[in-house]
Amino acid sequence: MAPMQPNWDIFCRVIDNYGDIGVCWRLARQLANEHGRRVRLWVDDLHSLQPLCPETDVALAVQACRGVEIRHWVEPVAVDRVGEVIIEAFGCDLPASVVAGMARKSPRPCWINLEYLTAEAWAEGCHGMASPHPSLPLVKYFYFPGFSPASGGLLRERGLLAARDAEMARLPRSEGLDVSMFCYESAPVGELLDLLARSPTAVRLHVAPGQPLAAVAARFGGSGPWRRGELTVIPFDFLPQDDFDRLLWRCDINFVRGEDSFVRAQWAARPFVWQAYRQADEAHMAKLRAFLAQYVAGLGAAGAAAAVDLFQAWNSGHGLGRAWESFLAARPEIAQHNRHWAERLAGHPDLAAALVKFCAGKV
Repeated sequence: MAPMQPNWDIFCRVIDNYGDIGVCWRLARQLANEHGRRVRLWVDDLHSLQPLCPETDVALAVQACRGVEIRHWVEPVAVDRVGEVIIEAFGCDLPASVVAGMARKSPRPCWINLEYLTAEAWAEGCHGMASPHPSLPLVKYFYFPGFSPASGGLLRERGLLAARDAEMARLPRSEGLDVSMFCYESAPVGELLDLLARSPTAVRLHVAPGQPLAAVAARFGGSGPWRRGELTVIPFDFLPQDDFDRLLWRCDINFVRGEDSFVRAQWAARPFVWQAYRQADEAHMAKLRAFLAQYVAGLGAAGAAAAVDLFQAWNSGHGLGRAWESFLAARPEIAQHNRHWAERLAGHPDLAAALVKFCAGKV
């Protein structure tokens, strides 16, 4: 029988404020709380973790929170213990002292490079691929999250969808639309604000801090809240992850970005619009097209066209007005489709459980 691998180390360098640490923090919590692992999360920027976990003390080098030991990753890293599983999140490059400690450990740790989420076909072919170290007796495995059973799955806590449905059942009926917006600075926010202000029904736009709120302030001036026509813009403070999930559940349409909020919008089973992280040579548009090809497969022709057009308009900055009008017309169909989509995804193993099983088989 394979050993339990109780000690896991997750290394995370913060690249885009909250995307990388958002995924790593969810994974660390789930491994600790649902799978009984002793997890150390090494993060180089505690200030980015604090909004997700307000209990975080940015002045401490070592602390415990929600069942996870949090280590401030500063060089040089003193290695006091090497876990049975080492997760190198998003190719962050492990400290040399940690790699050397892994090479000395017997049996060798299971070394995972947790990759970014993509629906591109090549990722499934690379999922689980082994990469021997050029000079040390170590093997690194590439682990790709994804939307099919051939991938590593998506993060999904036990009881998440049941909690969502219970929350939705308690929501009071309200007139108009509630829309959340979490986006990058390149999104055509000003054009969307003008469209919402001309809406025939009331719209309450809940705007995340940082780049989204800055874009609204640049358009309207001041610090909000704002009222323009039928639009009320409501800024909100940065929310811990569980509270952010509940916001997505409450809203009728969610504009999300990157990876973490993208996945959570799908579990919310509400109509959503995803802004991919911009990459050189427009490589992010290939990721967008690959996801849309899978996502719209269960929609009718009009609903599929409406979803594709709005996703592309939000990412490119072109054609937003017509796309928004079509999306609103197709919203009932898209809402029903999103519930089926979430149920389909939930039929696959979740990422944390699949990762535990994968690592147990690599000893």
